[in-house]
Amino acid sequence: MSAGEANNGAAADGSSSLEGLAGQYLSFELAGEIYGVDILKVREIKGWEEVRPLPDMPEYIKGVLDLRGVIVPIVDLRIRFQLESCEYTPTTVIIVLSVEHEGQQRVVGMVVDGVSDVLDVSAGEVRTAPDLGGKISNHYIKGMVTLAEKMAILLDVNKLLDLREMGLPDALD
Repeated sequence: MSAGEANNGAAADGSSSLEGLAGQYLSFELAGEIYGVDILKVREIKGWEEVRPLPDMPEYIKGVLDLRGVIVPIVDLRIRFQLESCEYTPTTVIIVLSVEHEGQQRVVGMVVDGVSDVLDVSAGEVRTAPDLGGKISNHYIKGMVTLAEKMAILLDVNKLLDLREMGLPDALD
């Protein structure tokens, strides 16, 4: 699905900082909202399975998963975004992503309500994230795209899943 097909003809803002955001994004749902991550960062999509909990971690770190010999920390985005929690269902999935941490690629999984589809986004379709004031951070939002009925929030997974910010040891690799 092209975001342009659903854009309703919104005018481009011409911001050069948004030019590099064109591309394909895997869209997913979380508490009824649509989010997107760069498809090139996605390693795989797995159905929900129990993870091994880690002691003394933030609540949104559900634990770790052994993915073919790689220990993958799993982040529940509902809890990370301070949204209402819900039971995991058959549509709940883990999106396994490759994120950059101090110049190295690391693997991190995030639990979401369900995967939607792939969005083809052109640079002219991306809008800047609104400034929500000092108390609400938008530093991990790349931009927003208007779809037919909703807005999709494009996330910067390197900032959202920053291992140091989440209190994870560098040894998790």
